[in-house]
Amino acid sequence: MCLGIPARIVELDGDRATAEVAGVRRDVSVALCPEAALDDWILVHVGFALATIDEDEAQKTLALIEELGETW
Repeated sequence: MCLGIPARIVELDGDRATAEVAGVRRDVSVALCPEAALDDWILVHVGFALATIDEDEAQKTLALIEELGETW
């Protein structure tokens, strides 16, 4: 099973972005998601933004992940 993690874009430089979730920042590619902008929420899988998502959906997903006992 693959899992995409919601993260918020905190820096953007061309097709690269710094995305943050729970205080952890990661470098991700937004080449597959060219509409992504600063402060957007994205769905990240293996270092790639797959889609932009709304903040409500992102927060609900993060809450479910935490409920499963996952920690960052």
